[in-house]
Amino acid sequence: MIPAAFDYAAPETVADALAALADSDDAKVLAGGQSLLPILRMRLNAPEKIVDLGKIAELRGIREDGDAIVIGAMTAYADILTDPLVAEHAALLKAAIETVADPQIRHRGTIGGALVHADPAGDVGAPVLALDAELVIAGPGGERTVAAADFFEDLFTTAVGEDELLTAIRIPKHTGWGAAYEKFVRVAHQWSIVAVAATVRMDGDAIAEARVGLTNMGSTPLRATATEAALAGSAGTAQGIAHACGLAAEGTSPPSDLNGDADYRRHLAGVLTRRAVLSAVGR
Repeated sequence: MIPAAFDYAAPETVADALAALADSDDAKVLAGGQSLLPILRMRLNAPEKIVDLGKIAELRGIREDGDAIVIGAMTAYADILTDPLVAEHAALLKAAIETVADPQIRHRGTIGGALVHADPAGDVGAPVLALDAELVIAGPGGERTVAAADFFEDLFTTAVGEDELLTAIRIPKHTGWGAAYEKFVRVAHQWSIVAVAATVRMDGDAIAEARVGLTNMGSTPLRATATEAALAGSAGTAQGIAHACGLAAEGTSPPSDLNGDADYRRHLAGVLTRRAVLSAVGR
């Protein structure tokens, strides 16, 4: 299907992009286009204007900033996968992005586009949440920073306003942490039925700290806080890990659909969390 007619703007700076958004009461932002373009083609949305961020160089790239790495919102998945800073300091993000779709989509899709789209089955939200990232948002009133825990508000809804742009993701360095992303799908390249992002800091054979993010276990990405608490300071035995990971679904509200009901997803969450934690601790 052909999209409905719309005005098009391709600004070259963040300031110009914000001005283009302010000029319309019904504008949509185009990042990599992997989510927006199918919606436009199916006419599920017919905005008055499209603001294409593709020419804004300042929104691309990965850099070190003290105890964090900063990833521009328009940085493609493929560039994140090959960046040494991500591999060293945010291995969990790399592990998750390796499972996203196929090479063609990973070369076009952007981390910022995925985060603002906020599909609960998407594979970027859970690792960003588990890594305690901060999201940098620019708007008419200037720049503000939102913690990942406050960024995802509801289904397909984030803290980014209609007149604002996500510009960067700040991820505290998790240097030396083990990491794994376990994803369950029925066919290749499918959205996650359930997935688990786990990163663990070891102290000898014991688990000093653990962070666990859940994909598609609610209307937003979630933290498995009961599992994190049970793992922290534990001896890291197989029995202890299994018990802690059995708590992963506590406090979640997974959907029921053709891929499985809520109870099935709760079961998957426990199984995948155990696999991810064991992989992250090197077992």
